[in-house]
Amino acid sequence: MTALGEQAASVSAADFRQAMGHFATGVTVVTSVTADGSPAGTTANAITSLSLDPPLVLVCLDLASLTLQAIRQHGAFTVNVLGEPQRELSVNFARRGFAAAWDGVPHRSGRTGSPRIQGALAVLDCTVEAQLPGGDHEIIVGRVRAAEVTGDGAPLVYWRGSYASLDR
Repeated sequence: MTALGEQAASVSAADFRQAMGHFATGVTVVTSVTADGSPAGTTANAITSLSLDPPLVLVCLDLASLTLQAIRQHGAFTVNVLGEPQRELSVNFARRGFAAAWDGVPHRSGRTGSPRIQGALAVLDCTVEAQLPGGDHEIIVGRVRAAEVTGDGAPLVYWRGSYASLDR
């Protein structure tokens, strides 16, 4: 192993998490549908635009994610960008499993058949363009098939392990 490789290996998960916590991110719920047509969704902040031409986004999901399994089967997903009043939705979809996650969550199918959450600031309906390994996560590259700004207001932001507000 090179000296550089040894330096990289010495970073603990706790140190890495703490350092990355200083990078403020928006909060989304990534949704898809299971093989039986049930909605699936998970809170995610490892999302970024990748390309304008063609329009691509990058989404990183834990290998154990049930939503990742649904995306693999369905071949499509929707990124729902949450607004500040949707903090409870973020918490709801951060839990593991499908049980009760969708109870009382108003949504409709988007262009790809994946759920669009009512009240989201913006939605991106995507088909899977590529899947890549990313340690304990899988990197999904999605081709944006429809993009729509659906709400107005401040975004839901995550910073240093908790939700934060943007002063306007």
